[in-house]
Amino acid sequence: MTSSLVRGRPRHATAHIRVRVAHALVGAVAGAGWLAIPVLAAQEPATASAPRAAAPAAPRDDESSAVDLILPVAVLGTAGVVAAYSYLSRGRRASGTASSAPAAPTPAESDRRARAALVEADDSVRASEEELPFAAALLDERTLAPFRHAVHTARTELSAAFALWHRYEEGESGDRGQALAGVVGRCAEAGRVLDARAAELDRLRRPEVGPALEVAEGAFRRLTARAAGARATVSELRERYGPSVGARAAGCAEEAMDRLVFATARLNEARRAADLGEEGQAVRQLRAAEGSVAQAGILVAGLDRTARRLREAAGLVPAALTGAEAALATATPAPAGAHDTLAAVRTELTAGPYDPLDALRRVTRALVRLPGGRSGVLDTAADLVARAALGEAEDYVAVHRGAVGADPRSLLAAAVRTLAAPHPVEAAVLARRALELAERDVRAHGVPNSDTQGTAGAVLGGLLLGEEPDGGPPVSFGGPETRGRLRLGTG
Repeated sequence: MTSSLVRGRPRHATAHIRVRVAHALVGAVAGAGWLAIPVLAAQEPATASAPRAAAPAAPRDDESSAVDLILPVAVLGTAGVVAAYSYLSRGRRASGTASSAPAAPTPAESDRRARAALVEADDSVRASEEELPFAAALLDERTLAPFRHAVHTARTELSAAFALWHRYEEGESGDRGQALAGVVGRCAEAGRVLDARAAELDRLRRPEVGPALEVAEGAFRRLTARAAGARATVSELRERYGPSVGARAAGCAEEAMDRLVFATARLNEARRAADLGEEGQAVRQLRAAEGSVAQAGILVAGLDRTARRLREAAGLVPAALTGAEAALATATPAPAGAHDTLAAVRTELTAGPYDPLDALRRVTRALVRLPGGRSGVLDTAADLVARAALGEAEDYVAVHRGAVGADPRSLLAAAVRTLAAPHPVEAAVLARRALELAERDVRAHGVPNSDTQGTAGAVLGGLLLGEEPDGGPPVSFGGPETRGRLRLGTG
């Protein structure tokens, strides 16, 4: 680290000092040379005129003193030149070293780098996972095994990175700089194992453009039929469970249709390019379509899963409410506000359409601090609520990852770890918070206006990297170095 004294002195001032010292030394050497010249001049003629055979005359005292002075002056001058050169050389080396050494990142910069690394690694893992089912339709499991292993390894590294980040944010890590370095290192390793397999997967998939296009078109047709049926599901959920549930379901259905619109355009382009023999263009358009079909599948499957869980929750609410009231009656002391919460849920149960998952969430949270814990139907209810919250948050992040930052992803990973503990009530809280922050990020990013080909939604979903007017390249299997290697609009 640079000392405070060096920091306090301007760099150009230090350079001027070195120059002045060097000039002084050189001046001293020059002066000594000029002093010696008269002596040398006086000696030269006398030496030249003396006869060769003559015996040397005894030197005079003043001549002897002048000659004796020449050697020390010469030595002094040489030493001065060497010292000046060494001083200037050391100064140049020190200046070069100081200027070339990278400045240590500030804590804020380290924090930003870690956040960016988490988002990039998470995006890479998700995009790689999306591509594998399409590859599996054409490759045997033995061939596909190394790629599945790479995704599993990357997911493991990413989970460790999120755990480190969570401890860092909670202030549980000792050396905070070391913790951030660990986060970045884990993310880098996750990306490395995916990057190492990307070219090989390209090589295996490229000869299968025609069959792969047929696979994607078949998946698209099946999903389109399911998406059409989702509209009936939305109407049913709105009627049975109220407008809030219906609005969330309608949003999922609309986004699924938007992804399918995008897939339609890309599949048509891929088919045209394949017919013209433009293999590279066909591959790029096909990969964009595959990603869009995958995200539409996430949305439709999430809607179906939510409908099932709502039905299951509706069947659990009466028993869970009765069990909670019985447990609360014998609790000493009763958790603050628990009686009011249960009374409000009881009113909703008898009044008309309500959200049964939200009702179970409030019941289980009201008793989270109950002495002796919960058992039976309340544990079942807590687990159902947690899994529903996790599923909803996971789906939302997956199909909006182009806008979602590190905080919601970190909370989602923490919710997964907490549920495995198992602490379902706490996991549900984390998952709901993750969803809230993800929705906030999307609002800040800006919800795209609908377009005829769904490109804006594909950018929001992270299917396109958004680097060009047409949405940019589609993401592919791989880490940060390779996942954007497919460029649209080129041969």
